[in-house]
Amino acid sequence: MVQEVVFRKFLSFLEEDVPFRDVTTDALIPEDVVVRAHVVAKQSCVVACIDDIVYFLERLGLHVKELVKDGAEVEKGAVLLELVGPARVVLGVERLMLNILMHCSGIATEVRKLVRLVRKVNSKIRVAATRKTLPGLRYFEKKAVLVGGGDVHRYSLSDAILIKDNHIKIIGSVEKALEIVKNKASFVQKVEVETSTIEEAIKAAESGVDIIMLDNMKSEEVAKVVEELKRRGLREKVLIEVSGGITSENILEYAKLDIDIISCGYITMSSRASDMSLEVVEVIKK
Repeated sequence: MVQEVVFRKFLSFLEEDVPFRDVTTDALIPEDVVVRAHVVAKQSCVVACIDDIVYFLERLGLHVKELVKDGAEVEKGAVLLELVGPARVVLGVERLMLNILMHCSGIATEVRKLVRLVRKVNSKIRVAATRKTLPGLRYFEKKAVLVGGGDVHRYSLSDAILIKDNHIKIIGSVEKALEIVKNKASFVQKVEVETSTIEEAIKAAESGVDIIMLDNMKSEEVAKVVEELKRRGLREKVLIEVSGGITSENILEYAKLDIDIISCGYITMSSRASDMSLEVVEVIKK
């Protein structure tokens, strides 16, 4: 069922790129031309979402050999897929297929790097994504995070309760927001509060939340929050997530602390796409 939902997403993407017809290919290539083509990695990367691409291409009538699996680390020059089918179909889907593979593999590659950095210092910390995803691509971007070894965090606003700064500004205080939430939340939903000061973090922990997000705090401030929670006997009662401005350049400053989750919005918004290309290697039928 999930494959069909994803397939419909691909069709909508394809409709955007080929709303009527590919005027260049249709002018140059007869309908009955059949080709063999390879998808090639032009740099080392962690491959992500290739199984989704395979299903999509097969539904379009192409014969596909999946030469690597999701999560595989490949070197420059590696052949990821082999496609055989009508040249018009292969060329018409080329850019869409590459865009998804390149974007998602770039995310998975960056996440794998961050996870390895963190685990050298603290094996219990999870590196998580955020909801900073491009419209229409959340499934693919979140899956890429998972393939890279990261935690997907919330898929949507329906997954868990996360009380953020603007909620608190409207309601008036962390305490009041939590009082309201406790009366309305389902028993299956965890409650997280975004905090920006030691005082807010302590209030949230004392109120019995499941997760405290320390937002845009310097590592020194996070250390003070952890120390105070321990002093009050609250540390083991909550999960601590740090978020805001954390990249590969400073992630180790946070990883050395007694925290549980490091979330990074940039991994889905700003990871550099992995370079790939489609190369026709044989014209089977003219």
